Amino acid sequence: MNFKCICTLLFLGLAFAPSISGNRFCLIQIINKNGTSAPLYAEVAETEEARRRGLMHRKEMPFNRGMLFVFEFEQRLNFWMKDTYLPLSIAFIDKDGVITEICDMRPLDTSVIRSKMPARYALEVSRGWFAKNNITQGSRIPFHGCVGK
Repeated sequence: MNFKCICTLLFLGLAFAPSISGNRFCLIQIINKNGTSAPLYAEVAETEEARRRGLMHRKEMPFNRGMLFVFEFEQRLNFWMKDTYLPLSIAFIDKDGVITEICDMRPLDTSVIRSKMPARYALEVSRGWFAKNNITQGSRIPFHGCVGK
């Protein structure tokens, strides 16, 4: 087996392995309004405990990683940055995988960020990731088995 194959297998193994928190990772492709896609490895927070903990207490996160919060049904979602040290942006996503809103969040800020519309998913990434990848309101995420619909 050549070096490139070994590196690829190692990378894929790490990308899809459970995280230290016990959550799994999923590769998602976010498609902007121009049809260009941006890959992101998202830690999936599917349980109430994982959603409550979120990215709290973490001091670093690779720029191409994020956390996907999965809820059972669409609702107005509330987030805050208590005990979260990373500057983040959050996208609220409807049941069809369409981004309805993107907000920037400040580290350790306890004010509540509430989605303006019902959302089924929320995606937190490093602040600036959405802008760098031309991801805006109306961009979409085809989850392709990453989460149950």
